[in-house]
Amino acid sequence: MASFSITPTDPSTFILTGIRGLQDAHLWISIPFSMFYMIGLLGNFTLLFVVGKEQTLHKPMYLLLCMLALTDIVMPSSVILKALCIFWFNLKGITIGGCLTQMFFLHAASVMHSAVLVTMALDRYVAICNPLRYTTILTNLGLVSFIRAVLFILPLPLLLSRQPFCANRIIPHTYCDHIAVAKMSCGDITASRVYGLVMAFVIIGFDLLLIGLSYGLIIRAILRISSKEAHQKALNTCTAHICALLMIYPVGLFSSLTHRFGQGIAPHVHIILSNLSYLLPPMLNPIIYGIKTKELRDNVLKYICRMYSPRAVDFKPA
Repeated sequence: MASFSITPTDPSTFILTGIRGLQDAHLWISIPFSMFYMIGLLGNFTLLFVVGKEQTLHKPMYLLLCMLALTDIVMPSSVILKALCIFWFNLKGITIGGCLTQMFFLHAASVMHSAVLVTMALDRYVAICNPLRYTTILTNLGLVSFIRAVLFILPLPLLLSRQPFCANRIIPHTYCDHIAVAKMSCGDITASRVYGLVMAFVIIGFDLLLIGLSYGLIIRAILRISSKEAHQKALNTCTAHICALLMIYPVGLFSSLTHRFGQGIAPHVHIILSNLSYLLPPMLNPIIYGIKTKELRDNVLKYICRMYSPRAVDFKPA
């Protein structure tokens, strides 16, 4: 393996160690990590391509799936590309500016991802209760999600950019997580730590509250319908979204808390879980939504048939 590592004597550089304690296994660990990343890219770009090409999919629901796909591309890319440079080429150095930029895009994409999941929870209820303003409301919610992500996350790198950093700039991680970088400072990081912790709980708590409220209203609406077929259809509609929620929130919250308070947890366990929390949901989301959403699934199969049999008749679902 090539070795081009930068030494920590450079005053403008941090050193990312990779997975501490498992440096000898970096090459083997990179195999599943790179596979998860490539599968995720393929799935999300396929979703964007199909929705972009098919006029019948130009609906708020599928536009939300495109927003989710975009965050599912940015989020793992912010983490895994640098991690693979460490695993494959031992390129551990990253400038302070590069580190803070990575931190911003990673956390902003995570907040945006959470906001899109909230908007998707509101999607069905808005469609039922206010169908005439459905498109306008969902478009405005998407814009608010983007603005919220930028405004809430921008103070994190700004606060750290004003801090003096110690001579020891070795970060025991594969990417520039906020609290890991904050620990490199020789100054008072109370404001940065408190802001990061409060934002994590406020954003996750607020988003989960809205999701719970939306599902409560949806369940109330479903209970008013006597048709069993309608009940089953509503359940199928919610299944994919519930799977996405279960993948992102528990693992993300666990990773955030253990980084701050989990001194008893082995460092390599925390680092691997942190990376997987940014790799697995983006890989699985397009698969789950592709399987559970019939209209999307049929169009994906149609384009696959065209790709392998250009002269074949368009795919007709059974």
